[in-house]
Amino acid sequence: MGAAARRHPVSGQAAAEEGRRPRRPYDGTRRREMAAETRRRIVTAGSELLHASDVRDWGALTVRAVAERAGVNERTVYRHFVNERGLRDAVMHQLETEAGIELAGMSLDDVTEVATRIFEHVASFPLAPRPALDPTLGEANRRQHEALLDAVAARTATWSAEERTMAAGMLDVLWSVAAYERLVRDWDLDPDRAIEAIGWVIGMVVDAVRRGRCPTDGG
Repeated sequence: MGAAARRHPVSGQAAAEEGRRPRRPYDGTRRREMAAETRRRIVTAGSELLHASDVRDWGALTVRAVAERAGVNERTVYRHFVNERGLRDAVMHQLETEAGIELAGMSLDDVTEVATRIFEHVASFPLAPRPALDPTLGEANRRQHEALLDAVAARTATWSAEERTMAAGMLDVLWSVAAYERLVRDWDLDPDRAIEAIGWVIGMVVDAVRRGRCPTDGG
């Protein structure tokens, strides 16, 4: 028996018993809760950064900026997200949740409601300043607006000025170059099919105006 054991026989016995006693299983619940809270704070910080700029401007959403806003260091962000793309994907999911958007399993009957929710959410972001148009293009744009408003007004004597603007504005959106380019680039439509699709929807709007169905009627 060693000197230490002779001096403290009770302590030596207690240590031996402690060694034989089964260890209490580790409970990581609190640690997981703290990690989940940190992750939520990081994603919320990303969402807040985006809400300070145009909805399409994701330039401010960097790991460094998010870490600063969330009050954590960059290494903490990378512990929760593999890279900046992973962080951005999580923030996009957060934005969809904020807007109440669920694309999985969406039916045709849901499209109008989902679109409404998307635009209501987009309305919570500031509009980015639009670059000034070339004077020639600006003048052409003005003449197009006036022509569309006049065409709608000729068939909508009982409509308000705002309702006429809504209808004329939708026609302007549909015949815009941006609409054509999106169908060709994003949807891989042949140019002729893209033109046909745009004409199809314009025809439906024109028919609605002829029938006196204004945009505020709904349905």
